Amino acid sequence: MEFIKIAPEQKRQFDDEGYLILRGALDAETVSALIEAGDRLTAGDRLENRQRSNGGLYDGFRNCVSMDDAFLPLITHPATFSIVTQLLGPYLSLLTSHLIYRHPDPPDSPASTRLPGWHRDHYPSMRDLGHSQIARHSLKVAYYLTDLSEPNTGVTMMAAGSNQLKERIEIPSGAADPASKVEPLLKPGDCVFFENRTWHAGAANLSNRIRKAVMIGYCYDWIRPTDYLQQPRAMAEKLSAMQRCLVGEPVDDNAEFDYTGGANPIADWCRDGGYEHQPAH
Repeated sequence: MEFIKIAPEQKRQFDDEGYLILRGALDAETVSALIEAGDRLTAGDRLENRQRSNGGLYDGFRNCVSMDDAFLPLITHPATFSIVTQLLGPYLSLLTSHLIYRHPDPPDSPASTRLPGWHRDHYPSMRDLGHSQIARHSLKVAYYLTDLSEPNTGVTMMAAGSNQLKERIEIPSGAADPASKVEPLLKPGDCVFFENRTWHAGAANLSNRIRKAVMIGYCYDWIRPTDYLQQPRAMAEKLSAMQRCLVGEPVDDNAEFDYTGGANPIADWCRDGGYEHQPAH
C-alpha cells in the first residue's frame, strides 16, 4: 500500500482547528458496498453492540468491522491511513468502528436540533483527567456515504479550534452552537478527520434522507479500545499484518518480553514511506 505524505497545510489545519476534510476518499463502488452492508445490519433485529437513541432517530452498531467484510478495508484504507499515522503516530490501536444512521427529524423540527449535542469524544479521559489535562490521544476518520451537500442534512458539525480549549466549550445564551461552529458540506465518499478534543455535534436532519456514515477511530496502543476486547478469530484471520497489529493480534512469534511492545509493521511501513515519527516536545 502506498504511503501518502500529508501536505503541510493539512497538518497545520488539523493541529490548529482540530479537523480536516478529505474529498473523494472513497470511490462510488466502495460507497455502494458500505451502504448495502449498513442497510442489512440496520434492517435486522440484531441487538449486540447496537446503539440507538431518540426513538430510533439515531441508529447503528459499534465494532461494525466485525459484522460485515465490507467494513474491513476501512481499517487501513489507502487514502486515509497514512494521514492517520502522521497526525497521531504509528503506534496505534483500533479504538472503535461505528456505523451511524441518522434518520430525518420529525416534521416541524427546528434547525437548531443537535443529535447528539456538543461533546468531546472518549468520556473516560474527561472523567479521570478533566478537560484541562487531556492531550490528543485519538482521532476518528468519519466516512460519509450519503449526499450532505446542503445544510441541515445531519452532518457532524465541528467547533474549529476547540481542540485547544482547556475547559468546556462556551455556547452563547439562547444559541444552539458555539461561535466557531463549522457545518461541512460533503458528497458521498468524502471524509472528515477529527481528534478527541474537538467539540462536535450532529446537525439537524431536515431532509427526507437517512444520513449514513462509518466512523473509524484510532488511539495510542496503550489505550483500551471502546467497543471490543478481542476481535473474533474468524475476522482476525482475514486481516493484514498492519490490521492485526491495530486490533491487538500478534504479528510475530517472539514470546520474549519486549518493552517496546514488539514488532510493529505500521512503523516499518511509515519508515519505508519516508516518515519517521518524532513526538512533539
